[in-house]
Amino acid sequence: MTRAFQLTVNGGLVSVDTDPDTPLLNVLRNELDLKGARFGCGLGLCGACFVQMDGQVVASCDVPMWSAEGRTVVTVEGLAPGDGLHRVQQALIDEQAVQCGYCVSGILVSAATLLDSDPAPDEQAVVEALDRNLCRCGVHRRVVRAVMNAASPKAAS
Repeated sequence: MTRAFQLTVNGGLVSVDTDPDTPLLNVLRNELDLKGARFGCGLGLCGACFVQMDGQVVASCDVPMWSAEGRTVVTVEGLAPGDGLHRVQQALIDEQAVQCGYCVSGILVSAATLLDSDPAPDEQAVVEALDRNLCRCGVHRRVVRAVMNAASPKAAS
């Protein structure tokens, strides 16, 4: 049984008809054509599908649509306004902190969420914020360095 759900995704109100138990990830990828969040484990444990929901990092593979209704979702595609890059996206490029890229969208969402709440985190805070993001390529040190570089230098002084 399907029904209509409304939520805000990347700043725009969307309405989708789907089963209430359909994971948010499936709606983002298949209905809204937002391919940044990826299916990894399907259990909310790897971070490949992370998005912001009402300013908090959530595993979109583990969020049923009935739980997402009326909420505000930001995907990796919506981190920066317009055609520009979010400062953490640019920092990962500058640091060459990406290898295969499968985990990167979830890492970017986690890092951007951290920097939204703490513009000048210390290294331990960055490590903790990224703890739920798994990367098989082993680029975690470069990612942490990139997030530290993306942190606001004014807030650190």
